[in-house]
Amino acid sequence: MADASIRDLRHRGGEIVDLAASGEDVTITRDGKPVAQLRAVPASTLSATALLARWRALPSVDPVGLRADIDATIDPAAW
Repeated sequence: MADASIRDLRHRGGEIVDLAASGEDVTITRDGKPVAQLRAVPASTLSATALLARWRALPSVDPVGLRADIDATIDPAAW
């Protein structure tokens, strides 16, 4: 695990983000005390093809029926 001060982050932000993106956890410090951690966002496990297939399988939504359901559940006069 690497450490970087706020000053390091300000001056070498791109390098530090690249370090985190490569899998290294970076602890950000202020006055020598840890205040935050920077780490890579996990990669999506679904491919674009799989996401599109899921999107295509979603049921269609009737906007008029949806609005009626919402109005039946929530009193629009209370707004």
